[in-house]
Amino acid sequence: MGEKIAQDQIVSEPLVVVHEDAWLLAADKPAGLLVHGDGTGAPTLTDAVAAHLAAAGRGDVRPQAVQRLDVDTTGLVLFSLDPATQPALDAEVAGRDMRKLYLAVVAGRFPWGEKTVDAPIGRDRHDARRMRACSAGQGKPAETRVRKLAFKGGRTLLEVELLTGRRHQIRVHLASLGFPIVGDALYGGARADAARGEEGLLLHAYAEALAHPATGERLELRTAWPSRLGARFPE
Repeated sequence: MGEKIAQDQIVSEPLVVVHEDAWLLAADKPAGLLVHGDGTGAPTLTDAVAAHLAAAGRGDVRPQAVQRLDVDTTGLVLFSLDPATQPALDAEVAGRDMRKLYLAVVAGRFPWGEKTVDAPIGRDRHDARRMRACSAGQGKPAETRVRKLAFKGGRTLLEVELLTGRRHQIRVHLASLGFPIVGDALYGGARADAARGEEGLLLHAYAEALAHPATGERLELRTAWPSRLGARFPE
């Protein structure tokens, strides 16, 4: 991996490790950090995890991210630490046995208690940065389950579960309902309000449930409340 880089040179805040053992590690990714390198030499979450392992005397381990998050999305990212069990972890991530839940904040009162969005997603022909919800027969199948958790001060807190994994899926599906995520300028979301304690894109991968790739034990992983979503909503 080249010259070792101190962790405090990689990110401006300490790496938050939610779970770590011999086979896998779950990190809570901050905003603005790539998961994988993009060829520019910008620091990545993978670099930060490698530095964390080296500091713990595990410099021979090469972490492999088995999930992606958009650079401005925060929350749980799983890393394989063992090549022998990585195929099992990859297969679980690709299948529907693993549950991954997100928190999203939208402006206005979301009118549904629960809603499943089943709309294909394809590239936006007019803007290479964007994806779009397509008509049947176009794009790739995409399904998202949305549940309203709370409403406070003109904002709705949603729990969102990905049933497929397309690029920008949550952002596109919520925008297609007329409720783009707060802070998502690409899809027309309201601006984050610093006076509320909001910062950036208000989308956070907060929980996962999966079978451990080596032991089969059911793991329930969860992050702390992300402060960038603003003050905690009522329970």
